[in-house]
Amino acid sequence: MSDERHATVLIVAHDPEAGREILSYLNDLGYQVEWVGDAEKAFNRIDARFFDVLVTELTIHRVDGMRLMAVARERNPDICVVFIAAPPDTERATEALREGAYDFQTKPVNLGKLEAVIRRGLAHQRLVMERHELQRRLDEHYGLGSLVGNSRPMLLVYNAVRKAAPTDAPVLLQGEPGTGKDLIALSLHNNSARRDEAFVAVNCGGLPEGQMDAELFGHGGGAASGRPGRVELADRGTLYLDEVGDLTPAQQERVLDVIDGKGVRREGDARRVSVQVRVLASTSRALTSPAFREDLLERLRAVFIEAPPLRDRREDIPLLAQHFLREASRVRGIPNAVIAPKALDLLMRYDWPGNVRELRNVVEGMAIGARGGRPLDVGDVPPHIRRGVAPQGNEIRIPVGTPMDAIERMAIEETLRACGYNKEACARTLHIGLRTLYRKLKQYEGSD
Repeated sequence: MSDERHATVLIVAHDPEAGREILSYLNDLGYQVEWVGDAEKAFNRIDARFFDVLVTELTIHRVDGMRLMAVARERNPDICVVFIAAPPDTERATEALREGAYDFQTKPVNLGKLEAVIRRGLAHQRLVMERHELQRRLDEHYGLGSLVGNSRPMLLVYNAVRKAAPTDAPVLLQGEPGTGKDLIALSLHNNSARRDEAFVAVNCGGLPEGQMDAELFGHGGGAASGRPGRVELADRGTLYLDEVGDLTPAQQERVLDVIDGKGVRREGDARRVSVQVRVLASTSRALTSPAFREDLLERLRAVFIEAPPLRDRREDIPLLAQHFLREASRVRGIPNAVIAPKALDLLMRYDWPGNVRELRNVVEGMAIGARGGRPLDVGDVPPHIRRGVAPQGNEIRIPVGTPMDAIERMAIEETLRACGYNKEACARTLHIGLRTLYRKLKQYEGSD
């Protein structure tokens, strides 16, 4: 919807004097107003353009205004509809309110009251649009749209999320650091029936044991010092336990109670608080230690999703890199850029021990360093990435500080080997003359 005072209004009134009076009044206030005198023209105008407001007689030439409202709401479900009714039609006008109209007025129309109703209806539309936009952004950042990639390992993740999200079953996410377990957890929440409730994340290894107890389970009862923990804050929503393997055995037992519906007991309080949460958990290592409760592991593994390391889905790197460039452009105001093929080839051959998180940081750093909107090339790739890429059969690894004459000799000898010792092909590949090649080779023979 546009600015309220530039909203579009359709007036449907058989009486020209009444129609022009409303038209003139709303026009003077800055609204974009059209007036038609019969239902057929009204249907045509509704088909032709989008209207924010419909002000119509309840009966127009034997056409029920309720039918007109239904058609208008097909085009704009949140349209503000105000009926103008004759005094005998008050009962039907009241029914129209139950069907979704904002208001009705008996003739003659009170123009001031009409404009107040329109403003109230447009304010409601604005709130609805803001909510839709917020949800769209949530879906973009935290829904399935935030999980980028079309490799087979990622397709398995998508399928698992789609199947598990609508349920209330606990989910255990396992994967190396940086593989996107947090995003998968958010996708599970935002594609579930709990999406409008809280998503509460806890880093289980982030605090000493005593502080973690209070952070998770709260402290005190009804006294002034009492406060709820993360479990209570997640009531009716989702509790995400990151690195769940760092919980102590006592904390594990209390989490198991939460999953089993036994509620939560705050530190220093014997009473239990009833909570209803869905528990998601993640770990970067297999939970096989004797210190982790087997019964809790069984409950958490009701659904198991493995987040693949980036090296196992290298074909996703171009998509991810371009996604991070667009994100840097939007969030940090960095000019949109693309990555040149040779630089992208380097990124695809690196093993990425930090996984997707490391790739995001590297790509964003490349974009910040370039800042010109030009293609990001090999020189923009951080040195540690270039050094960490194993040379292919047609490449040479040159140590830093190698003298230029030694670099030249390495290039000639490796190219000659790659060309099957065909000197003419080697010279063409190096863009040098055949006589120059022979002279260089003779020079190298004399130096051996």
